[in-house]
Amino acid sequence: MPDRLLVTGGAGFVGSTVAFGLKRQYPQARVICLDNLRRRGSELNVQRLTAAGIEFLHGDVREPSDLASLAPDLIVECSAEPSAQAGYSSSPKYVVDTNLFGCYNCLELARVSKADFIFLSTSRVYPVQLLNELHHVESDTRFRWTDNQPIPGASSLGISEEFPTTGVRSIYGMTKFAAELMVEEFADAYGFRYVINRCGLIAGPWQMGKADQGVMTLWLAAHHFGRPLKYIGFNGEGKQVRDVLHVEDLTSLVVKQSGSMNAFDKQTLNVGGGLPFSLSLRETTAVCEELTGHRIPITSEEAGRKADIRVYLSDKRKIESSHGWKPERDPRTTLSDTLDWIKRNESQVADCLFN
Repeated sequence: MPDRLLVTGGAGFVGSTVAFGLKRQYPQARVICLDNLRRRGSELNVQRLTAAGIEFLHGDVREPSDLASLAPDLIVECSAEPSAQAGYSSSPKYVVDTNLFGCYNCLELARVSKADFIFLSTSRVYPVQLLNELHHVESDTRFRWTDNQPIPGASSLGISEEFPTTGVRSIYGMTKFAAELMVEEFADAYGFRYVINRCGLIAGPWQMGKADQGVMTLWLAAHHFGRPLKYIGFNGEGKQVRDVLHVEDLTSLVVKQSGSMNAFDKQTLNVGGGLPFSLSLRETTAVCEELTGHRIPITSEEAGRKADIRVYLSDKRKIESSHGWKPERDPRTTLSDTLDWIKRNESQVADCLFN
């Protein structure tokens, strides 16, 4: 069992939740969260972390000196600029420096300390054009993939680990895919254990959602606070579909991996809610209206954005069959849990999301 655990991006939405889960599992262990607090709202987690007995270190994965004094035996690499739109309207420097060179610095630390390495990657490593070329049908509320697909690794159940990774995927996706390759090479060269989790859409309490990342929280908060929204792309009808993974279900997986690294070593796994836990934006609107009792104006913009995807679903059969993990909380539960959190922290949430 690990005694010294480092969570990078540890004051962020995913990183902080994972850190709490690890501290619950290993109450005697030293858990350190490193974060540069760049993401609005991450500063709110610092007091929560320290109150739970977790050490907070204000630092940056882009700076090797911020990592040099640490000697973990497990690194959970959650740090990221997570937006698929990152770098398109401005310089890509921050997303490349953080996601690629930041991961390199974490791997250097793993090399020196021989630490196990859990890397949170993304479904965005899969090429956009290939995903959008998959056969689909359209219903009143969503797009659906069919079983008969022209590309291996795709079916109505989603994208498996066999799906091709050759093609353009977004600058963000490129940085995470390149980081995956570094993880594999470093682990082979320097002899430490690793697992790569390719996560789909993650949601839940303490996510400060934006239009380009964290859309479920943004959608729910807009309904709660009476803010307008917009369906963007794919004819502006809100039929785009994502599977939804509650952050606590992801945390349960990371905790499981942390204590079973031999079983997970050298594996790359698609991690998400899958088809049964999926929603379109239009369907999300209906759930948000039901939970909040509010109906808000939603306009349409037919033209999409670069790197937009019609459908993404995680085919999670590999991780279910190999490791017995599957998510427990459906999207409605995820949204309900998030709404409870919003209600308890209204002023802070409104300030972070809308100001």
